[in-house]
Amino acid sequence: MKNILVPIGTSSKSGETLQYAVDFAAAFSANVFLMDVFSASAKTGSLANISEKIAESSKERLKEVIGKVDAKGTTVKIATYNGDIIDGLKEIDRELGIDLIIIAPRSNDIKEELYLGNTTGKIIKQTDIPALVVPKGTVFKPFKTALTAFKSGILKKKRMLEPLLTIQEKFGTVVNLLLVKTPGYDKDDLKVNPSLMDISEQLTITENATTYQGVLEHFQSQQPDLLCVFRRKRGFFKKLWEKNTILKSEFFVKIPVLMLRVKKD
Repeated sequence: MKNILVPIGTSSKSGETLQYAVDFAAAFSANVFLMDVFSASAKTGSLANISEKIAESSKERLKEVIGKVDAKGTTVKIATYNGDIIDGLKEIDRELGIDLIIIAPRSNDIKEELYLGNTTGKIIKQTDIPALVVPKGTVFKPFKTALTAFKSGILKKKRMLEPLLTIQEKFGTVVNLLLVKTPGYDKDDLKVNPSLMDISEQLTITENATTYQGVLEHFQSQQPDLLCVFRRKRGFFKKLWEKNTILKSEFFVKIPVLMLRVKKD
């Protein structure tokens, strides 16, 4: 794990997410890139350099956020982009190779009823970069246990597991599997990929209406530090493919959530 990207929003607590990312990155000697996106188009006359001015203002804001965290020897670099955040993320990924995005569930302080806000939902839905969603106020600590929940044990590529494997190797994380049989499941879904079995301590099979309900049923007994899920159209957050937001009534946990999805070759 070499490069970690932290998209910053308008939340007053953006510095908390950056501090978490810095503490996480320090364990891997990784670089952290703090990203801000703005939208401006150059105009003629006195406003010809409007884009440059906005870009400079954005950089100054990022410098202020960086100045408030304890870098602990970790390199924090600035990345700004003029345009759509998804285009910006993809361009930065092409240039640098981003191993993980660390992001808050919501990029601003409004709509408390949401678990995933519009911007975070778009990032998870429209990029192929693994993401660690960290609730605001969470202080980093090494993960002792991780619960990996899924409704299908089929994995097209072992590479999907790389971030989880890296975390397990670094922290000695105990990984437990939770296979949730939901209505209409296919028998092939119950065939758990050997790569998953190899990294896990135990496999629990349950039957629930949704994967999230299965997590709720077993969350207290497992008491994980990290929840790991797969980003699939028919997976844990399938409602993201209908909209860009997830309500707290649809999903909510107070621990970090690692969302895995392999990059396209």
